[in-house]
Amino acid sequence: MNRQATLQRKTAETSISVTLNLDGHGVSHMDTGIGFLNHMLDQLARHGLFDIEINARGDTHIDDHHTVEDVGIALGQAFRDALGARRGIVRFGTAHVPLDEALSPVVVDLSNRPGLIWKVRFPTQKVGTFDTELFKEWFTAFANNGGMTLHVENLYGDNSHHIIESCFKALALALRQGCAVDPARAMEVPSTKGTLSV
Repeated sequence: MNRQATLQRKTAETSISVTLNLDGHGVSHMDTGIGFLNHMLDQLARHGLFDIEINARGDTHIDDHHTVEDVGIALGQAFRDALGARRGIVRFGTAHVPLDEALSPVVVDLSNRPGLIWKVRFPTQKVGTFDTELFKEWFTAFANNGGMTLHVENLYGDNSHHIIESCFKALALALRQGCAVDPARAMEVPSTKGTLSV
């Protein structure tokens, strides 16, 4: 089974290429021009055991918004393409991940019914020079374009960096569960409808 995807997204604001292998080893190469976003995407690849390469250039001279959102769009589309008809997958995944004082649960349903429930607040507006509010934009774009229902919550935490990183690590583990192939399903679509297509 070839569960890989390669795509390019080009607009007047950004130019992005993504390569994804769902059955990888956690190898990543991230070059988005935004150091903190690279760091979070590395967590997604490493803990999800996905091989991901992302190269992005955007109008960061304005701010990071367009690049962050478009990377979410492109990576979500890559997951959608790599999952294909979603035959044989577990479909659901959940994880609670701590990082020091922060604890965040993430639940995913690879249902092809996109949506984000976001219950995360940050104690600071920035981590370094990065606007923390942009991570809601990333998760929204990723969920909508990946065809997944995604619930992200932070139960507690004092440090914005720790909160964000715990969310990304929980997302990685939840996706790893949901994307896994279930041998008991015999390549059936995990839905009583018989399809997870739009």
